[in-house]
Amino acid sequence: MKRCLLLLLGLILMLTLTGCGPEQNGGGASGTENSYAVIRDDLGRTVELAEKPQRIVVTSASFLEPLEAVGGAGLVAGRPDSRTKMPAYAKNLTSVGKVYQIDVEKVLSCNPDLVIVNKGMNEKLVDTLESNGIRTLVLDMKSYEDVKREVGILSQITGEKEKGEQLVREMDDKIQSVRDRIPQQKRRVFIIHSTNQGLTVQLDGSIAGSVAHMLGWENAASGITPLEKNPDAAPYSMETLVAQNPEILFVTSMGNLKEIQAGMDEMMQSNPAWQSVEAVRENRIYYLPQELFLLSPGIHYPEAVETMAKCVYPKVFAP
Repeated sequence: MKRCLLLLLGLILMLTLTGCGPEQNGGGASGTENSYAVIRDDLGRTVELAEKPQRIVVTSASFLEPLEAVGGAGLVAGRPDSRTKMPAYAKNLTSVGKVYQIDVEKVLSCNPDLVIVNKGMNEKLVDTLESNGIRTLVLDMKSYEDVKREVGILSQITGEKEKGEQLVREMDDKIQSVRDRIPQQKRRVFIIHSTNQGLTVQLDGSIAGSVAHMLGWENAASGITPLEKNPDAAPYSMETLVAQNPEILFVTSMGNLKEIQAGMDEMMQSNPAWQSVEAVRENRIYYLPQELFLLSPGIHYPEAVETMAKCVYPKVFAP
């Protein structure tokens, strides 16, 4: 009887110790007990890092500032060329080519132990890099929710979780501050994207569309059938613009902004139909800066929100 009691106590102790085992990183993704981090990336893959990466290559400049903010500047070994503003620490790092033309050989020459790949641009690099024994992590930085999630992942990589949480709180607070300052009225906006190839309409999933949504405004183009290869844009139609009759018109662009603005002005003057649109008639046409609205503004999303709000309510933000 005594022996059976001792065996029972031993079994209970074993079960208790098993239940108190170490919790894995990665928000529910499982890994080995000695994993440094286990992360689910934006391709739905579970990526296990055995140890903290010491040489990271990024294929988009959008990752550079978030990495710096969570203590990872010293870990970056390579980055792409970029027309957007680049943090000082990254200017002298090895270039791995243009964002849309990443040079795999240059990436490999950096001897990375992790490559952070931009979803929607560079997924084709994953198989080649993985076949060379290099871990890859595919992340999307387009929407504000994407940015907040990726800040959490990047802080997990650098081991600076508290810095990531603080950064997200600061961004949320800044955006809420902008919302609190403007009138709480729903504005009907229409967003046109202008390039040398022509015009498209920006839908809710675009950067400008998501910023307008954060301000509580209505995108008059919501519900329009998107382009086959771009779910965040739709074909431009003068008839649709006239029918929707937005009170505010925003223009995002790619290319020389002065030339694009001059071309838009000429088009509006030459076609009387434009004058039937309230936004045009009341001169509420605003050209948004490319550094915040062409590619993801990353951790500068609060600046993008304030910039759009200032266009409509300049007096509210006057010094």
